[in-house]
Amino acid sequence: MGDPRRIRKKYETPTHPWQKDRIEEEKKLIKEFGLKNKKEIWRMETLLKKFKDQVKELASRVDEQSKLEEQQLIHRLISMGLLTEGAALDTLLGLEVRNILERRLQTLFVMKDLARTMKQARQFITHGHVLVDKKKITFPSYIVNLKEEALIEFVPTSSLSKEEHPERLVKEVAKEKIGKKKLEKKEEAPPTFAEEEIEAIEEKGFVEKKEETKEPEEEEQKKEKKKEGKKKNAKQEKKK
Repeated sequence: MGDPRRIRKKYETPTHPWQKDRIEEEKKLIKEFGLKNKKEIWRMETLLKKFKDQVKELASRVDEQSKLEEQQLIHRLISMGLLTEGAALDTLLGLEVRNILERRLQTLFVMKDLARTMKQARQFITHGHVLVDKKKITFPSYIVNLKEEALIEFVPTSSLSKEEHPERLVKEVAKEKIGKKKLEKKEEAPPTFAEEEIEAIEEKGFVEKKEETKEPEEEEQKKEKKKEGKKKNAKQEKKK
């Protein structure tokens, strides 16, 4: 059994270290759920594997003890939120690691709109700002039961318990609605006296510019007429 004081690993490593599909899937899970490293994925995989092995073992037994253990396992899985009431125990075999990762405290904290991102939720939890059923939880991998899901909150003495705190989530939908209303009001409102004056000044300036462009054209035409008149006079003098 080994020394009980020795800290043993709570996870099993993959059978093969270099598998492209597995490595890419693990990278996606780390980004999506804000995990620190792959060990957190392997812990959840080991936990799920234990449940599946237990289901397979119970399926091969027919005694009364197996029925009792099966009921206890179903009750535990329902309380964890991995199975629904009335579902068969075999449905557990179709579950994936993602289903357990969705029951972590870090994930549910974001789903309840108490944090902006997974990384921020992890920071709040590890810094001791979060209570679950009036108990301070400081590790993000805590599996939340269905009863505890509604009891996730900030520590009352923490500054983050106030919704006005700048690090708390700000609903962008409300901002967009306010912005749309302001735009509609601006469109409906008639132009003010100052706006009318500005428009009139701009129109006058445009007219003056047009007149300025016309003046040099008129001067050129006059010069051309004078030249033509001089040419005509010269021709008449030659004829004489």
